[in-house]
Amino acid sequence: MPNFLWRGLWRGRTPDGDIHLRARSIVRPTGSILRGKFPSRKNGRMVQHEGLLELDAIYLFETSCRVLRYREQPVTLQYPDGARLRRYTPDFELVLDGGEVVLVEVKPKRSLCKQEVRHKFNCIASHMERIGRTFVVLNEEHIRKEPRLSNLRLALHHAARVPPTREAALAALVRFQAEFPMSLRDASTCFLANKVDPYSLLLSGWLHCSLDAPLTLDTTIQLAEEPNHVWFWIAKEYGF
Repeated sequence: MPNFLWRGLWRGRTPDGDIHLRARSIVRPTGSILRGKFPSRKNGRMVQHEGLLELDAIYLFETSCRVLRYREQPVTLQYPDGARLRRYTPDFELVLDGGEVVLVEVKPKRSLCKQEVRHKFNCIASHMERIGRTFVVLNEEHIRKEPRLSNLRLALHHAARVPPTREAALAALVRFQAEFPMSLRDASTCFLANKVDPYSLLLSGWLHCSLDAPLTLDTTIQLAEEPNHVWFWIAKEYGF
């Protein structure tokens, strides 16, 4: 079995996530692109990435409460380019909380400045619009906003591998709702008795905080106005 196939949900070190066979495999992994695997909590398996910009995008997908799940190199499509029919495999497919499916290309701005690259993605975008599929190109301006990216990395690495249940989260929030807003340090102490951590509640949208300054234990966190509150946008112009 290929080593990039995993099943089920993550439980500690045991992967048991969805089964995904990439539409395009790396035949000759040569060149300067750093390729690797990311242990996705949302997908319950190792997600492959090609390049550090894709890895940074994965951190956003993992921490956005709008993104329910995602797949790398999900499907190969054909699109017209004048009289020719060409093939294209997007980098990712996102499934959003409203059920919308978004195909995503991750590309550095320096590449998008090239005429042939712009022509390619203009053709792809036009074809996607004709067939009614949402297609988005994300560059480093969308992905590498700081200190947002560093804060989200920190939150993900501090969050529990297995997130608390909805019942446990609600019990902790109801118990301490009168104490909000509070610091991240105080929240960590308060929620300890309920075996809930504030980082997991941030990632699930129950809590929110500003990402415009580095995330520390003194950062003020607040209750979300409603469950699954969108506390940050990857690309607001695209709705996620």
